[in-house]
Amino acid sequence: MKRQRISAAAARRIALAAQGFGKQRPEGASNLGHVKRSIDRLGLLQIDSVNVLARAHYLPLFSRLGNYDSAHLDGLAWGRQSRRGLFEFWAHEASLLPLASQPLLRWRMERAAAGTSKGKLQEFRREKAAYIEEVRREVEDRGPIAASELADGGPKRGPWWGWNDGKLALEWLFYAGIVTTATRRGTFERVYDLTQRVLPVDIQALPTPSPEEAQRELLRISARALGVATEFDLRDYFRLPVTDTKARLSELVEMGDLLPVDVEGWKAPAYLHPEARQPRHIEARALLAPFDPLIWERDRTERIFDFFYRIEIYTPVAKRKHGYYVLPFLLGDRLVGRVDLKSDRAHSRLLVPAAHLEPGIEASEVAAPMREELRLMAEWLGLEGLALPRVGALGREWSRMGK
Repeated sequence: MKRQRISAAAARRIALAAQGFGKQRPEGASNLGHVKRSIDRLGLLQIDSVNVLARAHYLPLFSRLGNYDSAHLDGLAWGRQSRRGLFEFWAHEASLLPLASQPLLRWRMERAAAGTSKGKLQEFRREKAAYIEEVRREVEDRGPIAASELADGGPKRGPWWGWNDGKLALEWLFYAGIVTTATRRGTFERVYDLTQRVLPVDIQALPTPSPEEAQRELLRISARALGVATEFDLRDYFRLPVTDTKARLSELVEMGDLLPVDVEGWKAPAYLHPEARQPRHIEARALLAPFDPLIWERDRTERIFDFFYRIEIYTPVAKRKHGYYVLPFLLGDRLVGRVDLKSDRAHSRLLVPAAHLEPGIEASEVAAPMREELRLMAEWLGLEGLALPRVGALGREWSRMGK
């Protein structure tokens, strides 16, 4: 099959369109339907515990919808069983996924339950199988229950993120699909219950596809969400095994569900989703969280946008280049700058400790749209003020602009 050649600029626009950019944000208040459609387009939302600005799963929807009601997402994720539309599982790290995808990940749960998957949780399972069963029975008798509420959680283990045996047991049960997240409490603590008591009955009744069928569908979802992607990009979206992915990609190409392409400047072969939009122009303005699906794979981000990005949370202060929690700024079809952000909830302000432009980008082109997006974010977060820096090219431009 002759491979179509795609320019770097066209690949960038395809990727943005696939992720929901380039379309006008909803006029007025976003509704539950907007939230559902955005999540369906992305396929999943990554969860992260950092809350210096807002938790990671809320931010990609803001980037695409603007000032939406985050209670819609809370209801879909942790509402009553009859209204639930999402579930938690390990996909691209810890993630929220549409319920329709739950059968597609049962093969991963089954491999965990059978002990054929790898990782520290499986080592723990081999050491503590009897204890895990005790914890399962406690969840069955007492659930919903948090790890901190177990009768015998045991002492914390240093190398295990500070988790104790009780938390590890619950996480193994979670990975094996035996329990799932019933809700979240307080500082985002996961509360567990038996999966059969949490997921809607109609989802539980769906047939379980073979691992091969499920992996093909997960790759279709990845391809639809990415638009154009390498084998690694597609595999990384749901963290699929290497051997399985390569076999499934060959099958999808043969079925016509993926089109082999060459992208200008990309070293690896790529695949195009047959229904991917290929716009000639993208109008977009968005602040992108570090765990946004558009940029979470850093090599892909650099390949598509010529934008080197590393989160510096774990970098010593003196060695940070851009800040603690830095969001790239998308304008049109380019990443033109980045801002370090923090929610000062005590004083109801969105703090911008630093703002940086990419090489060759003029502050006069970026300052106004970036400030408007920052104001929109402050409004969405319920913060009354916006504290902008007064140094650097953007800071000086904001000072000239005044209020």
